[in-house]
Amino acid sequence: MTATGSIRAGERVSSLGAILLRRMRRLPSSWPLILIFGGAALVLVLWWQSTPAVAGLDGWLTNAGRITGLLAGYGCAVLLALMSRIPALEHGVGTDRLARWHALGGRYTISLIIVHALLIIWGYAITAGTGVIEQAGTILFDYPDMLKATVGFLLLLVVGITSARVARSRLRYEIWHFVHFSTYIAVFLVFFHQLATGAQFVDSAWARAVWYALYISVALALVWFRFVVPIRRGLRHDLRVTGVRTEAPEVVSVYMSGQHLEDMGAKPGQFFRWRFLAPGLRWSANPYSLSAPVGEDHLRITVKDAGGHSRALAALRPGTRVWAEGPYGAFTGARPHHDKSLLLAGGVGITPLRALFETLPGDVILVYLARRPENLALRGELDAIAADRGTRAHYFVDEPAAHSLSLTAEKLRALVPDLLQRDVYLCGPPGMTAAAKHALKAAGVRRRDIRHETFEF
Repeated sequence: MTATGSIRAGERVSSLGAILLRRMRRLPSSWPLILIFGGAALVLVLWWQSTPAVAGLDGWLTNAGRITGLLAGYGCAVLLALMSRIPALEHGVGTDRLARWHALGGRYTISLIIVHALLIIWGYAITAGTGVIEQAGTILFDYPDMLKATVGFLLLLVVGITSARVARSRLRYEIWHFVHFSTYIAVFLVFFHQLATGAQFVDSAWARAVWYALYISVALALVWFRFVVPIRRGLRHDLRVTGVRTEAPEVVSVYMSGQHLEDMGAKPGQFFRWRFLAPGLRWSANPYSLSAPVGEDHLRITVKDAGGHSRALAALRPGTRVWAEGPYGAFTGARPHHDKSLLLAGGVGITPLRALFETLPGDVILVYLARRPENLALRGELDAIAADRGTRAHYFVDEPAAHSLSLTAEKLRALVPDLLQRDVYLCGPPGMTAAAKHALKAAGVRRRDIRHETFEF
């Protein structure tokens, strides 16, 4: 095939992918749950077909253990798929929602693994006429791949513990990120245990083929979207830091330039995971939203000092190479329910809303809350956008108290009388967003009309 032919073939594949992505976006955002529960039902069918009969206490315990083991193995594949950064999931469902599903699924999966181990040991102990502890030792040391599976489970347990809200709040993002990489090792170890000892797989080539297909598909998605695509885009776009500017106390904007940036497909409101090839930063990719629409050869993020990584951005030097993974998130103007919008920002949550303020069509109102007047980052730009659009930007601060805004239904309705006729875009610290969501719902705003971006990935 000629070079021109290769390019045209690639363009056709890209066009087909874009068409498929657009069609997926038209589906309800909960469509992955239908697939997940459908897959779980098929797992139960797999157990049913390979189990002719269940008799006796040991039979019921052992088969209950097999069911929980199959569901746990399926859950591991689902957990990886949810975080594989497949565009149809990231853009159609949204990173926030995927992260919540992933966290909930992780708790269920670890619970299933624990129950699976206890039931299998108990059932086998009754069958063999031995004690539970003795039988546990026999299974651990005499059954194939059980030591690997135990190590894999312990790794998953560590990941689960570090993902708990209390532990997560005490860990740096970079440490949490690296700990989560051990999930790949854990799933790899557990996978072979399933095939070596699982009653459904030992005597069924068809069942083994299905399980291989499931895990290989997820592995290919992970390799492609988490490694190949970011490297390919990094080489193509050649992003470099061009400057850093202070926007407010502990808030800086990082300006970058590159090539073919229009091909990134980034929409206002989305974010990338940024890897800056500078000392102390090159080994972590942290999520930051775009704070302005992407230009032909430039883009910008605005970041608050919230830890070692974000603090180090203030010292970036021009020319530093940047790798950007994304775009991610469904916090965009796609599929509006109304022709008017309210943007409700708290602190550095103004970052994605500033980009949306400039680009959303129709009547747009901005409400921006901060601790003090000097913390109102990007205010000059926001005032200029409001003037150009002929719209309103409202600013409120906690200090002085005379200029504060209580997030209540009454206050919001008084500030925005047509609140119920607007899509609401909400972004800010957890406490502020929780209060705002409660007030919006109390004011009668439907859940579907509230779009929320969180800082907690």
